[in-house]
Amino acid sequence: MNIALPALDFRATWSIRIVDAADGSVLAEHDPDVVCQTASVGKVFLLIEVARRLVDGSLSPDQRVEVPDEYRVEDSGLLYRMRNQTISVYDAALLVGAFSDNLATNALIHLCGLESVRAVAPELGYADTSLLDYIRNERLAGMPWTPSYGTGAELSDLMRRLGAREVISPEVSDLVLTWLAANADTSLVADSLLLDSLAHVEAEYQGMVLRHKTGSTSFSRIDVGYLSGPEATVAYAVAANWPGLGIDLRAPVLAAMHTIGEHLRRHVTGRDLDGV
Repeated sequence: MNIALPALDFRATWSIRIVDAADGSVLAEHDPDVVCQTASVGKVFLLIEVARRLVDGSLSPDQRVEVPDEYRVEDSGLLYRMRNQTISVYDAALLVGAFSDNLATNALIHLCGLESVRAVAPELGYADTSLLDYIRNERLAGMPWTPSYGTGAELSDLMRRLGAREVISPEVSDLVLTWLAANADTSLVADSLLLDSLAHVEAEYQGMVLRHKTGSTSFSRIDVGYLSGPEATVAYAVAANWPGLGIDLRAPVLAAMHTIGEHLRRHVTGRDLDGV
């Protein structure tokens, strides 16, 4: 059964694909091969690299990460606000999954090496999706054009493969999903799932389980995820960009994302909001 997409604001660039996680069949899509800037969503590739190194033993979960002065950033996350910024590799990855923590992200990229993190996406077979750079306070001339980019087609496939425990190994996939389970940002597609934003590790409202990553800038909103319910399981990627317009389209973009989320909820649960 296909999923209907709502009307999408034509002023934004969209890249969307929703697939059935069981067989990979496309349930809905809109320009799935268009490349969008994906803000923090590319941090999933960093988490994959960290998980790989924890599983193969080249990193210890209790090893302390350093925060280099040249990569100190604020904004998204908690670590920059903490008095004690001495943190383990595992907990830094958890902060990235839970709060898209920019400072923890840069510390982990520095630990793994930017080139190693950049290599993860092509190793997985993706040509138009990747984490490209550190998070920067200001993106100056000569720096990479965006911290991460991707397409709806490739990002939905990434989430499907993570959910199937096929990314690198079952153990690596499980670690990444464990960190993503803590994501507290349910304001985008996930808003209409009505989950407890701070506690949805286990099956929550109407039996749904969500693992997802979001990204936001002044001109973008992106949500990619793996959503299971009593009736079905889907992998989705919904990206919207509107750079250079001089207006903020977050209201119509979020409205569309919330409608998509409601359609996903109905699809995976087979129920209306009142439980019917």
